[in-house]
Amino acid sequence: MYKLAKKMVYGLLLGLSTLVAQNNNTYWQQHVDYTMEVLMDVETFTYEGTQKLVYTNNSPDTLDRVYYHLYFNAFQPGSEMDIRLQTIKDGDKRMMNEGKSRIASLTESEIGYLHATSLTQDGQQVTYNEEETILVVDLATPLLPGAKTALEMSFKGQVPLQIRRSGRNSSEGVALSMSQWYPKLSEYDFEGWHPNPYIAREFHGVWGNFDVKLTLDKDYVVGGTGYLQNPNEIGHGYEAPETKVKRRGKTLTWHFKAPNVHDFMWAADPEYVHDTLQMEDGPTLHFFYKNKPELAENWKNLQPKTKAAMEFFSNNIGKYPYDQYSVIQGGDGGMEYAMSTLITGERKFGSLVGVMVHEMAHSWFQHILATNEAKHEWMDEGFTSFISSLCMNQIMEQNKENPFEGSYRGYYNLVKSGKEQPQTTHADRYDLNFAYGISAYSKGAIFLSQLGYVIGQDKLMQTLKKYYEDFKFKHPVPNDIKRTAEKVSGIELDWYLTDWTQTTNTIDYGIKSVAEENGKTKLVLERIGLMPMPLDILVVDKQGNQETYYIPLRMMRGEKDNPYEGIKRTVKEDWAWAFPTYELVLDMPLSQVAGIMIDPSLLMADCNPENNVYEPNAE
Repeated sequence: MYKLAKKMVYGLLLGLSTLVAQNNNTYWQQHVDYTMEVLMDVETFTYEGTQKLVYTNNSPDTLDRVYYHLYFNAFQPGSEMDIRLQTIKDGDKRMMNEGKSRIASLTESEIGYLHATSLTQDGQQVTYNEEETILVVDLATPLLPGAKTALEMSFKGQVPLQIRRSGRNSSEGVALSMSQWYPKLSEYDFEGWHPNPYIAREFHGVWGNFDVKLTLDKDYVVGGTGYLQNPNEIGHGYEAPETKVKRRGKTLTWHFKAPNVHDFMWAADPEYVHDTLQMEDGPTLHFFYKNKPELAENWKNLQPKTKAAMEFFSNNIGKYPYDQYSVIQGGDGGMEYAMSTLITGERKFGSLVGVMVHEMAHSWFQHILATNEAKHEWMDEGFTSFISSLCMNQIMEQNKENPFEGSYRGYYNLVKSGKEQPQTTHADRYDLNFAYGISAYSKGAIFLSQLGYVIGQDKLMQTLKKYYEDFKFKHPVPNDIKRTAEKVSGIELDWYLTDWTQTTNTIDYGIKSVAEENGKTKLVLERIGLMPMPLDILVVDKQGNQETYYIPLRMMRGEKDNPYEGIKRTVKEDWAWAFPTYELVLDMPLSQVAGIMIDPSLLMADCNPENNVYEPNAE
C-alpha cells in the first residue's frame, strides 16, 4: 500500500511546479526613509556614520516615543544573546567553541557595538537611553497621526568578530558581512511597538526607502541591498565595459539606493570575484565570492541554477519586483536580506544550490510578504521551506515522490520528543533550539503542504498567488493566509489555523475494525488525536481496481475537488468532529478487498501511520 501511495502522491504533486494586509479598510503601516553616510576603517573594523530618518506616522495614534534596534551590542560578553547561549540546553554550535559561548570570550577589540552619539528630532535634542540592543527615545514633540518627523543621528560602531550572521573575518575569510549593522527603527503596527531585544532569532522592520553612502578602502568590492548609483566611479565589475575607471586616493564611496524595502545589508572583501547574469524579463543577478580556485567551478555553476530558481518562484508565487538580486559569500550559514542574501560558499554543489534556493525564496516570504518573524516565524521559514522544496525538486531534477518527506519526518520527531510548543510561541521563547527549528521550518512547511490536502493542490497554489498579490509590501498575519485560502477554496478553515498553529494537538486517525456484513465490507474509522481532519480513503480490490472515498469534515462546510484524476471517488456524509468513530460501508465483500488506506497522499500529518492501513494478507 505504501508503494502505491508514493506513486499517487508523486502524481498529485507533479503539477505544482507549473502552477490587502488584514484585508480590511482600516489597515495601515508606518513608513520610513533612511539617508545614511558611513565611513568604515578596515584596519580597526570601526565605523562612524550619520543617519537621517523621515518617519511617517500612518497610525491613528499619537506617538511620544520611538525605539531603535542596535543589534551589534548583542556581541558582547554578558549580553542577553550571550547568556541565552550559555543557558539554553542545546546551544547553537555555530556560536560555540568546545561547548562554550564564543561571545563570552570576545576581547574589547573583537566585540561588537553600536552607539548613538547625538540625536535630534526636527532640530531639537531628544532624550534617549541605550538598553543593550534597544535605544529608547522620548520625542521632543509628539508625532501626530498622519504627520512626519525627521530624526537625525550620529553613531559609531565596531564590527564584531563573526559569530552569528554578521561580523568580520568569517571562517571562510570574508572581511565584512554587514547585516544588522545600522540603527534600525523599530516597527509600530496595529499591535503596538515591537522593540524585541536581539537574542539571535528573527526580525521585523518598517517599510521604506534607503539612500546609503559607504566609504571604505578602495581595494574592497561591495555588494548587497540596493542599486549602485555611481558604477563608473567604482569599477570592480559594475561599470560599463568601455569605461576606464581611475581611482584616486585610498578610499571609494559606494552610493546605493534601495526602494520599498525594510532592511539593508552589505558585504565587502578585497578578494571578491564579481559576476553578473542578466535575465530576460527579470533582474540582473550578481554573484560575489572569494577568489579561490577551489570555489570557482561551483560558483560558476550556481549561476544558471539561480536563474532557474528566480524563474520558478516568479512563476509559482508572483513576479520578483526588483531589478537586482545578489548572492554573496559571507555570514555563517545562510540568511536572507532585501534584494540579496549572505551564504557560506565553501560547500558541495548541491548544498550551495540548496542554501541559495532557500534564501532566495525568502525574498518572497519575508522581504515582500513581511511577516513579524519574531511572532510568526513559521510563516516565513515554513512557507520558504515548502516552496524551496518544490523548487529543488524541479531545478535539481530530484524527482522525489514527496518533496516534503523531510519536513514530515522532522515534525514527527518533535511530537515524539514531547518538547513541542505551539507555533504561537515567540521565536525567542522556545525551550530548545531543536523545538524552534522544527516548529518554524518543518511544521511551518506542513501547514501549506497539508493545506493542499485539505483544499486541493490547485487551490493551494492559487492561494499562494492571491496571497502574494493581496499582501505584497505589507505585514500579513496568520489570519491573512487562512482567509485567502478560504476565499479561493470556499472552505471554512478557522479550525485548521487554530489547531495547527495555536495548539500542540496532533492528528491520528485509524482503521479500528473491518468486517463483512450482508455481503458488504464495513469499516469503523476512529479519531484518536484531538485535531480534526477530512479523510481520503483508498480502497484497492483483488483485481487491482482503485477507488477513493472522501469524508469531509463537517466544520469545513465545503468539499475539495477529486485530487486523483482518473480514479472514481465517492463523497460520503460529513464527519462531525465530536464523534470519535465513523462507519464506512463498501459495496463489495471483504474477500474482494486487497487493501484499504487512510490518506494515500501521505500529506496529512498523521502521527501514527501504522493504524492507517488494512491489508488482509498482512494479518
